[in-house]
This record gives sequence, structure tokens and C-alpha cells, in this order.
Amino acid sequence: MACKPRAFDVLIIRRVCWRLALAATSAAALLLADSTFLPVRAAEPFDIPVVLPLTGSAAFLGLAEQKALVRAAAAFSEDGGIGGRPVRFVFFDDQSSAQTAVQLATQILAIKPPVILGSAVVGMCNAMAPLMARGPVMYCLSPGLYPKPGSFVFSSSNATADLLAAQIRFFRINGLKQLAVLTSTDASGVDAARQVKTVLALPENGEIRIVSEATFHPSEVSVGAQLQRLKGANPQAIIAWSTGAAIGTVFKGLIDTGIDIPIATTDGNMTYAQMSQFKDILPNTLYIPSPAWLASGRVVPPEVTSAQAAFFKAFKGAEERPDAAYTFAWDPALIVVSALKKLGPTATPEAVRDYIGSLNEFAGVNGIYDFQRTPQRGLDDTNVVVTRWRSDEGEWQVVSQPKGVPFKR
Repeated sequence: MACKPRAFDVLIIRRVCWRLALAATSAAALLLADSTFLPVRAAEPFDIPVVLPLTGSAAFLGLAEQKALVRAAAAFSEDGGIGGRPVRFVFFDDQSSAQTAVQLATQILAIKPPVILGSAVVGMCNAMAPLMARGPVMYCLSPGLYPKPGSFVFSSSNATADLLAAQIRFFRINGLKQLAVLTSTDASGVDAARQVKTVLALPENGEIRIVSEATFHPSEVSVGAQLQRLKGANPQAIIAWSTGAAIGTVFKGLIDTGIDIPIATTDGNMTYAQMSQFKDILPNTLYIPSPAWLASGRVVPPEVTSAQAAFFKAFKGAEERPDAAYTFAWDPALIVVSALKKLGPTATPEAVRDYIGSLNEFAGVNGIYDFQRTPQRGLDDTNVVVTRWRSDEGEWQVVSQPKGVPFKR
């Protein structure tokens, strides 16, 4: 029977067709040749489905995470794979659409995998998560998701509240206590606006004052009016939380309105491609709170430094330079493959969930993961550092200790 898959079924059904064809040809071959001369077949890959925005508005994230996972698969396979089987990530393009992400997740659930990775954007993850109420494990590669403790859903990297807590602490200790906030009206921006209030409610931030707030739609081509309002409140620094083209609109607006004060933004913008694209409009002082992937040596434990060395080694000789977007995928893949190595290829979703939930000293590129202390995420603000973009060096400089405490001068 011929296989005629729909577009999003191709990668799954192609394997089924291949197995059917292999079974038929193997039977014939045994009749024609002595088994002594039959070649030894390599172990079949262990496939892990990944839903990512490989096209559409979020493709800049999805494509970076895809490259990271391809490199990770090679590294994991060299280390023995899963039950002796090489690791292979099978990619599905959600086209930056929540509706498409749900359609793909539904199709993937039909083959009953123990785990799914993705998507890269919180909107798609929010849409997919309800499908995972009884498994499989879904490891969202966006930090903006807040899964229910004990559920089958996990979230990558640091929560927005952790990043903001470290950045605001950095500002406060450096004497910058009059802040303005500009956020986009999408899911990540709404989350940031809410988390700013959460962080400011902490006793240590009693001196911090938000002098002005504004929002904008990510599709707006100008935020001049909002920035003029913020400027009129005389802030000492601005938290501008959005990604992609939207943050470029903000950067251009800062120049047009003559605002030249410290700006802080999300690590969703911590990509070399982004910095290159916006090089002519970047603020003179641009801070990005970040997980510990760039912080080595005395700033992080030796185990994390070793994990970072393995991460960068995987990209040695490659054209791409790994940045924050790559780490959003790398550590979740490392954690998931660690679970499957321990539990074996036939692991159930429940076993994978419970294994991850029990980890409390797992070293990744972004820090030491403790899922018992921070369920479904494993990281908190103890592994967040503040970085500053150095245009002259084309690199981020770590300017704080963990939790955003500035280095002593």
C-alpha cells in the first residue's frame, strides 16, 4: 500500500514506509544470500519530536534552536545515544502559528512519544500545553511559560521574574531608582509588565519607583509617542521588554526622541544576528539579564563551566556562533536525553516526568538545575547575571555576579 502523507505527517509516515519496505526487502534478501555476507545494520535512531517556528515571525528563534539541537544530537550520539541508539530530533514547523502548533502536537501525540520539545514562543507553548494533561512530557523552549508544578510540562531557562529581579537589583545597587517601563502587548510583554510589579513588591525594592509606564502593539512602526511620555517623567533607566522587529522599533524610537540612558531588555534579544541587524540603532548602554551561559570561572561552579565547554565544543568549526537562543534548546535537550539514557528507550512519560522532577544537582550551560526547589524549570535568579553589549567588541560583557549584584570596583 502506497503512503501518501499530508505535509505535516511526512517525517512520521516516512519512517513507517521505510520500515515496511525494509521488512519486504529483507525477507527477499535472506533467500538470495548467505547470512555470513549480510551487512550489519546500524542501530535505528531514537527520534524525539520537536515543534519549532522554522518559518514566520518567530523563525529567528526557531532556526537557531534547530541548529542547536542538530549539534546536540551529534554530541549525544557520540556519547552512546539512548540505549545504544543515536539521537535524532525530528522537526515540525509550526510556522509561528499557535493553531498550527496545536495541529502538529495532536498528530505527534498519535505515535505516543515519551517527550516532545517545543515550541520556541510562549504563545505556541500555551496552546499546546493543555494537550499534555496526561503526557507526554512537553519541554517548552520559551522561558515565558509557567507550568503547573507536578505537570507533564516544563519550561526552559529563567522565568521573566528572575531576569527582572536581577536587572532591577543591579540598577538599584548602582543608584538607578527612577525607572520607566515599556512593554509590548503580546504574551511576553504582558508577562513582563506583570512581573515588574511582582519584583517591585519585594522589600528590598522599596526605594524603586516606576515613574512612567507605556505599552505598544508589536506591529506598530513607531513608538515615538510612548517614548516622549516616558522621557517627560525623567527616568534614570528604561526597561524595554519585547523581541524581534518590535524591539528594533523601540531602539529606533530612542534615537529619534533623544533618549540616552541605560536600557534593559529581555534575553530573547540576546542573539548575534539581532545585534548585527540593529547595530546602527542600539542604545549606548544596553543591559540584558541572562542565565549563566556566558559567565564562567569564578562566577559559576566548575560543573557548569564543564557543561559550557562541551556546549561550545559542539559548535567548534561551525559557521554559527552559539548565543542565548541556542541555550534555550540545549539544556532542555540535555536534560531529556539524560532521562532517556537513565530510563531506557521504552521509558514512559510518567517516568520521564518524575526523573526530571527529582533532579537537584544537574549541571547545564545555564547553571545548576534544581527541580525540587524550582518545579518545572529548575533555575531561579541565583544563576542570572547582568550583561552589557559591547559594540566595539561585538560581544556581551558580564557585569555582575549571580542575582545581578554588581562586581566590586
